[in-house]
Amino acid sequence: TLPDMRPGCLSLNVRTLIAELHEGLFLSQLLLPPKSQTSQDNAVSGEQGRPFSKIHLNWTLKSMKMCYGRDDEQHPLKSFTPELNFPHSSLELLLEDGLLLSQSRQRILCVNTLKTVLQITSMDISGSFIVNTCIIHYRHQEFSHWLNLFPWQRLVHRKEAHRKRRLPHLDAPVMISSSVSNVNVSVQLGDTTPFALGFISAHADTQNLHQRASLSLDNFWWRVGQGSHIQQAPHPPGKHVWGEALILDTLNLQGSLNRAQSDSSSQSPSLNMESSLKGLQVELSETCALCLSRLLSLLRVAGDPQPQLPDSNHSSSSSQLHLLFKLDCVLEDVNVFTVSNVAGAVSLRMDSVGILSSAENARVSLRGTSLSLVKALTENMETCCPTSQTVNPVLKLTAVTVWYHVTTHGLQVQCEEEFAVHWTPPDHMVLFQHLTEAQACWRMLRGEKAELGEPAPGGQSRGLSLRVEMGSTRLTAHVSEENYIQLHTDAFSLSKHAGSVHVRSPLLVFNFDGNNIVSFTELDVETHDELTEMQLHRDAFPFLTTPHNRVWVVACPSLSVEFPYQYDFSNTFDMAIGVQKWLKSLHLPHGRASSSEQRLPPDLVFKVSQFSFVFLDDVFEIKLRDNYELMKDESKESAKRLQLLDKKVAELRKQHGELLPARKIEELYSSLEKKHIEIYIQRSRRLYANTPMRKSLLTWTVSDLELVALADQSFHGPEKVREQLRDIDRISPFPRDGLPLVVQWCRAVKFTLGAFLVRIRDYPRYLFEIRDWELSGRLIGTEQDGQARAHRKQTVPLGAPWGDVTVHRNMPPLKFYYDFKSDISLYTIVWGPCWDPAWTLIGHSVDLLTKPSADLSPPLAWWDKSRLLLHGRWVMNIDHANLHQLATEDPYNTTENLHWEWTKLNFDWNPGQFVFKGNLDVNVRTASKYDDICFMHLPNLCMTLDLQWLCHGNPHDHHAVMVCCAENIADVISGQPHDSYRAFRSENLNLSITMDLSQSCSTGPRILLYSSTLRWMQNFWATWTSVSRPICRGKLFHSLRPVRKKLGQHYKQMSYTAAFPQLQVHYWASFAQQRGVQVECNKGHVFTRGTQRLIPQAGTVMRRLISEWNVTQMVSELSQVTVHLMASTWDETADHQINAQVKKTHLLSLSSLSYQRQSNRMEEEVSPTDETNASYTHKLRLVDLRASWTTINRNIAFGLYDGYKKASVLKRNLSTEALKGLKIDAHLQTKKLKRSPSYHSTTAALVTPVVPAVNRVEKSQNEGERSCRERMMLRGTETAGCVLVSAAKAQLLQCEHHPTWYNDTLKQKTTWTCLLDGMQYFATMELNPSEQQDKQLWLEVKNIEEHRERNLDSVQELMESGQAVGGMVSTTTDFNHKTAASQQVQRIISRCSCRMHYISYSHDINPELATQIKPPDIRNSHEKEDLLKKQAGAVETFTLIHHDLEISTNPVQYAMILDIVNNLLLHVEPRRKEHSEKKQRVRFQLEISSNPEEQRSSILHLQEAVRQHLTQIRRLEKQIYSNIRSDEANSDELNDINMRLQNQLNQEKNDMQMKSEELNILIRCFKDFQLQRANKLELRKPPEDVGVVRRTEIYFAQARWCLTEEDGQLGIAELELQRFMYSKLNKSDDTAEHLLELGWFTMNNLLPNAAYKVVLRPQSNCQAGRQFALRIFSKVRPPVGGISVKEHFEVNVVPLTIQLMYQFFKRMMGFFFPGRNVDEEDVTDEEDKFRMVTTGIPVKPRPPSEDTMGAMGPSKSITQGLNRTAGVRRSFRKAPEHPVDDIDKMKERAAMNNSFIYIKIPQVPLCVSYKGEKSSVDWKDLNLVLPCLEYHNNTWTWLDFAMAVKRDSRKALVAQMIKEKLRLKPASVVDLRGKVSEGKSDHNQQQQEEDEKARLLIGLSTTDKSSSKKSIFSRRK
Repeated sequence: TLPDMRPGCLSLNVRTLIAELHEGLFLSQLLLPPKSQTSQDNAVSGEQGRPFSKIHLNWTLKSMKMCYGRDDEQHPLKSFTPELNFPHSSLELLLEDGLLLSQSRQRILCVNTLKTVLQITSMDISGSFIVNTCIIHYRHQEFSHWLNLFPWQRLVHRKEAHRKRRLPHLDAPVMISSSVSNVNVSVQLGDTTPFALGFISAHADTQNLHQRASLSLDNFWWRVGQGSHIQQAPHPPGKHVWGEALILDTLNLQGSLNRAQSDSSSQSPSLNMESSLKGLQVELSETCALCLSRLLSLLRVAGDPQPQLPDSNHSSSSSQLHLLFKLDCVLEDVNVFTVSNVAGAVSLRMDSVGILSSAENARVSLRGTSLSLVKALTENMETCCPTSQTVNPVLKLTAVTVWYHVTTHGLQVQCEEEFAVHWTPPDHMVLFQHLTEAQACWRMLRGEKAELGEPAPGGQSRGLSLRVEMGSTRLTAHVSEENYIQLHTDAFSLSKHAGSVHVRSPLLVFNFDGNNIVSFTELDVETHDELTEMQLHRDAFPFLTTPHNRVWVVACPSLSVEFPYQYDFSNTFDMAIGVQKWLKSLHLPHGRASSSEQRLPPDLVFKVSQFSFVFLDDVFEIKLRDNYELMKDESKESAKRLQLLDKKVAELRKQHGELLPARKIEELYSSLEKKHIEIYIQRSRRLYANTPMRKSLLTWTVSDLELVALADQSFHGPEKVREQLRDIDRISPFPRDGLPLVVQWCRAVKFTLGAFLVRIRDYPRYLFEIRDWELSGRLIGTEQDGQARAHRKQTVPLGAPWGDVTVHRNMPPLKFYYDFKSDISLYTIVWGPCWDPAWTLIGHSVDLLTKPSADLSPPLAWWDKSRLLLHGRWVMNIDHANLHQLATEDPYNTTENLHWEWTKLNFDWNPGQFVFKGNLDVNVRTASKYDDICFMHLPNLCMTLDLQWLCHGNPHDHHAVMVCCAENIADVISGQPHDSYRAFRSENLNLSITMDLSQSCSTGPRILLYSSTLRWMQNFWATWTSVSRPICRGKLFHSLRPVRKKLGQHYKQMSYTAAFPQLQVHYWASFAQQRGVQVECNKGHVFTRGTQRLIPQAGTVMRRLISEWNVTQMVSELSQVTVHLMASTWDETADHQINAQVKKTHLLSLSSLSYQRQSNRMEEEVSPTDETNASYTHKLRLVDLRASWTTINRNIAFGLYDGYKKASVLKRNLSTEALKGLKIDAHLQTKKLKRSPSYHSTTAALVTPVVPAVNRVEKSQNEGERSCRERMMLRGTETAGCVLVSAAKAQLLQCEHHPTWYNDTLKQKTTWTCLLDGMQYFATMELNPSEQQDKQLWLEVKNIEEHRERNLDSVQELMESGQAVGGMVSTTTDFNHKTAASQQVQRIISRCSCRMHYISYSHDINPELATQIKPPDIRNSHEKEDLLKKQAGAVETFTLIHHDLEISTNPVQYAMILDIVNNLLLHVEPRRKEHSEKKQRVRFQLEISSNPEEQRSSILHLQEAVRQHLTQIRRLEKQIYSNIRSDEANSDELNDINMRLQNQLNQEKNDMQMKSEELNILIRCFKDFQLQRANKLELRKPPEDVGVVRRTEIYFAQARWCLTEEDGQLGIAELELQRFMYSKLNKSDDTAEHLLELGWFTMNNLLPNAAYKVVLRPQSNCQAGRQFALRIFSKVRPPVGGISVKEHFEVNVVPLTIQLMYQFFKRMMGFFFPGRNVDEEDVTDEEDKFRMVTTGIPVKPRPPSEDTMGAMGPSKSITQGLNRTAGVRRSFRKAPEHPVDDIDKMKERAAMNNSFIYIKIPQVPLCVSYKGEKSSVDWKDLNLVLPCLEYHNNTWTWLDFAMAVKRDSRKALVAQMIKEKLRLKPASVVDLRGKVSEGKSDHNQQQQEEDEKARLLIGLSTTDKSSSKKSIFSRRK
């Protein structure tokens, strides 16, 4: 044999080898082993019957060389175990140009060169394998036949046999190296597409001793697809050719394995591998998957699974020793492509990948990773560029490192550099398509084993701990082509361990369309399976059943939300929701939703230290405001610089004088002007250099917020949520068919926060300020299923080939149900109309947050929307609540506001009801001395606001509201405008306000008012009711939506109810509390109801509706009401307080008051069958009324009214309505005018001094049986005692008439009618007044009520005089009649009835109503005036009518009555003439300057002057206020400054009053003149015309007057009068006319033993018809020098019968003129004539307030009226408090005298009987004629006048009496006249003496006035 031969060298060379392989070779027995031939005989014999096949392969070889050499001289290889020697030898095989062809002559294998060398030495074994250019074409259809012929089973058995044979072990190193180059393999597997693979070169080295191996591979490729088996050009660098499944530029792989030398060693083997790969391209496509699947299926079919069993056992046994390995792999330029059939390709680029792995951990680091999409494969290759040059990558990752720790199962991902994701729906669809196809390919490759491998990863990931650290991360999601949402963070960390997840980020920003909207600072999110702190939160809610739950804790020190100006956030957000819905429908099947509902959602805890929500403002608005402030400041600075330059120029002029040129001065000023401009420009440029620009429109900040939301099984799930919903919202009806919900969740919510602040712009006050807020309760959120009707369609564009996808969106809104209880420390709201513009902009910003509904219905108002979305109950306990209502138009003002202050407030918000319980103080905050005035204090107030929404359906049935998509409208409603909210939308709102103070404490409610407070309230009301201007509306601002309806226009009816146990009201006219009113009452109830009507305005221009409120009902009931007038002498600088030193005088008191009012508009609604519903507007019922009217009361009341009148006139004249011209439309004159109802209150009647006494009693005609008891106390000025007036029943009716023309003036007429029943007059009769003078005397109720039954058993009843006149009754001083009678008064007038009428006219007429009044017809100048048709003038008239009077007075009471009548009731303003002259002068000026524009401009100039005075007054007040409030308020210097400011303030007030009066006259004349011009009227009133301005009339049918002695019981005389009429006319020139007419009179002598009982009576019976028995006429001029001037005085008397006794005459003169000696002819003693007190009657001490009241009166007129004493006898005047100086004496004397210009007493026939004293002569029935007496220019007292008449009459009558006694013929009339003329000559001599007397009496400084009221009585003899 050859081995035996041991050849030294063997060589074989073959040239051109050709071989052919037939399939018969595989069928022969040659390939079978010898032992198995017997078993195959049967099979061979069966095959022999088949014909011989001709299938064969051809093999050609150009050359083959084989060489073997052996060297025995060298040492053999002996490293074998067992020992074996192998000689030193070498073997070499070389094949060239080998070619294997198939039967069809197609190439199968082509080898250019194949060389194999094996060399064995004594040290090692080395071998090499070199192949160059090997091309293989594998066609499975051809090769499958050959593969089936190959005896694979035999070979396997042979391998098993060899495996059992034990081979010797070799310890020598074996080194094998191989080199293969230019290899190309193409494979065709039947019906699948062909593929090809190859490489340029490959080198491999192995070594067995150290178990090392290395591999280097260059340019490996694997190409799939059609034509891939065709040989192509090499792969281009930097490109990827589509179809190349795998490209590998270079691969270097090195590895070594270290294991123990002996098998018994316990050391684990270790494997080290290092590789570097460059230029890797992988393409995954369906073609690749098909090829691999086909290949794997062939391999699985060819393989046998049974031999693998021992391998598995072996591997399991060997796995007991863990393999230690280390893998280091570096990949560069890695590109992975996935190709889809429909969606292009996806490219994943990794610049470098580093893998370092060991048995303990593994690390993968990626550098430069990007994921991009190739939408369309238009070209056959794609450029592979680095990551930094990738165009529009979907994902870009600069560097990332991933660690995995095997022992801890920890995965760590670290990315310190940028990570960016750019996502769009089309890109997502492409990725989804590729992922879907990749999953399909994976399932195709795995086959049936796909389902078995799924659970494995889940079991491994349970214990996996994860940590992710990211650097700059930017996730961008495009929801449309223009809109996107971006999540940006600088750093991000996530850790997951043992069921808890922890996420941290220093800054996390959500960016919408390039705007940073939400920013989280230091965000920290933790999730826990269980947290111990949550148990405390769960214990706070007893209704929770789940003990534990997982929890998410979100902590963030700062969270900010910021919306740019006019950014449409809702558009982007809505698109994002649509995309989210599409993703949900794409990835989550509908069946998986039910499984997620079973698991309880986690609890949530939010901890935010600082939260801010900001709306950014318009930059233009910000700069506009800042520039305005800059200009304001610059104007002040420039004024300072100009002032400095003026000083310097003045100094230069002092130095240089006239030498200083004017041009130089002009240059200085012009240069300063330029400097102003430069400085302004510089400051404008540096405006934002130091301080940043304000940018916020609204800022909402929350600090220290902790929010806890707890989930529980008791309200988890749809059914349980519905149960909770019905429990919270019980008032809403639940649908019968159930409530399908799309969204439903319920949580137990609890939160606490430190501060909740909302600020608008940079306004100094917060809109909302809440401190220390704690809240807890349940919160439910539900979204109703809209079914098909309320589903809108939203389109998501996906691009080709998918097109647009439609997403169905549910339209019903998310509703909230709550049951909250909260505690708040401080709650403050600030609001004012000046914030409306900013609030409008905020509303526009809010509109951009939520997308408008797709429903085409008109949008709901905010109140209806809140009713639709919010349901439940909210209870708040607030320690201190404040509401500040700003009262100015400046939003930066902090001083002017109305402050509602609640303490201990309990607020309960239920559906349709708000309940407030607490202590309420309403304060007025002003920058003046009236600041911090609590003008209303309401303790323990319970205020309830009930809201009644007027809807077509149930206002609480919000479940029935279902919106409708625009596409489905036609299916729902047709024929009327669509409105999904028709039944739910409120048409109107009825508001009911109830204020219950019945639980008040002992203090009770208080109200403190000042006149300035009321004026401030008027300004406040005007500010709050002003119409706000439209903000950012119109085409320019792209806002054309209709104007939203205000809540104030939504009210239809408003009612107010108040109940209080007691009430105290203080009103002061000024801060110094000089004059005021105090009202006190006990239990009271007030109810009022008003309705609103919206009236559209005429015209084509769209205007706001006019709101008109009408009070339909008002009911008030008060008990124990007391009204006091208060006065003080404090000055204006005094501190204000309700002090006990304030002098209070009684004005009114009553036991009960009930007031009702109803609107005339509601009369139609009243049932006509109800008799109690009479037609009236006001109905007032007073019980037990007591009124006091004294001079002090009059001064205070007139002072209050005068201040009110001046303030109202000033306000009216300064308003913009003052100069609105009156336009009269001729078409409107023919319209029928409707009668307007009366809206005037009772305070409007304080125009005359009479009405306040009876003004408080107002009743309707249908009063009923209950009577009112009225009492009024009248106290005079100069007499002691008082008069009490009582009435059992009183009625006062007021009627406001329609405006009408009077002459040339349009006036408003108001009529008052007073009916008094059971009137009685009582008077004190004591000469010595009581010591307790200030106490009020009141009558008892039994003496007031009429027709009472007398109880004669009572001793007191027997002592009293019953109901007759002159009777004595007892009085009380206590209101409740608890004290004993203190004093008795005498009834001076018995029971009678009285009627009083008062008519007043006003110029205050509504301008719109004035234009509708038809003017009077114009009469021609030559036409005579018809006196019968002459219209009466508009004269204020007061008429008093008595029917029967029973009067009894003593001298003291008579003096008292005269004092009261003159000084209280008939007091008239004396300045009327001056005012009338001013007005007449202004009318002439307007007539001369007939240009209306000139007149208007003069009024405007005067208005501006008054406004400047007002501004100066306000400035001085604020300056004084700031000085008082400063820290140095008590310093002397500041006090001096304040004193100077106070004096300046008083001067400004005086100047303003003068200008205001002048302005009032000018405006009234201007209006009249304009009205006349509009109606073509002329000023017909001549300048000398004097009109009547006031008429006073007194009538009574019959009166019986008993004159008694001072004791009030013994009668002197009885005077009976019939048809008495007295009238007084006050004219415009301050003159007055008095007229007294008497139809019948008689006087009886009541003295004992009187010879004549009838003293005086007319001779003829003239009791019927128009004939009068007495007429007295007096015309009075204005006083001159304090002396009253009687221009004309005339007395007309019918023939009389006089039966006089001297004793009677003496008693009568003592009654009317006590203390006079009637026997003297003349009184010549000046001191005795004008002495103050002449009798012994004691005088009442003068009250200290009398003189002081004059000092604080409103004007001089009232002061002068107080001192008019001409009609009161000097005997009963009060003594002065202080010594009287000469000036006061002159004033007093002037007041006592009258200047009679002309006196006429016509002759009167008399029948005289006279009985003198004992020694005198008696006459009987003497017929005498009283001569005609005339006097001219005399200054007399009334006594002087009486004495003059007496003297002259006696002279004429004595002669007649002598003749009558002597029976002589009576003298003729001529003789009588002659005698009278002689008397006149004597009188002329006396005139000089009278003139001298007048000069002594008249003082130049005295200006007092007096009136004439004694003429009736002083003429008696």
